[in-house]
Amino acid sequence: MTDISQTVYDNLPYRPCAGIMVLNRAGLVFVGRRKGGPEHVDATHVWQMPQGGIDEGEDPYQGALRELYEETSIKSVEKLDEIADWLAYDIPRDIVGEAWKGRYRGQKQKWYALRFTGNDSEIDIVHPGGGHHKPEFIDWRWVEMKALPDLVVPFKRPIYEQVVASFSRLA
Repeated sequence: MTDISQTVYDNLPYRPCAGIMVLNRAGLVFVGRRKGGPEHVDATHVWQMPQGGIDEGEDPYQGALRELYEETSIKSVEKLDEIADWLAYDIPRDIVGEAWKGRYRGQKQKWYALRFTGNDSEIDIVHPGGGHHKPEFIDWRWVEMKALPDLVVPFKRPIYEQVVASFSRLA
């Protein structure tokens, strides 16, 4: 792991990102088991909701839909809600050099809640985005919303707690 100075870390920007809570008809939330990454320190905290970078000039909601499709092949959704504010988190300083090539200190995320209106057979994490994208997940499942904060890496937990608090009425 590459540790950087506190001064360099403090001056890095946040990566613009969209986060997507996908709820099925039963009110359960989609989570994927990440393939890996420098932030994963154990086998328990490897699950997360779909999320990904917003391209320059891209509308955040359109970026959320694009990222969802690129990671899960899901297209059958309807928008339920969004969190008005951007939520930010820092990644641990000792992995900044490995994540996003050291260009960001963390992510600022725009979160959306979507209802999945399709069938589970639509979800394809092995050949996501019609097979045009590399898989980011090795497994997936539906979970109760209240379980989400305990499934993610600890530095993302406060964001997940805020997302759950904002969208809990939708479950």
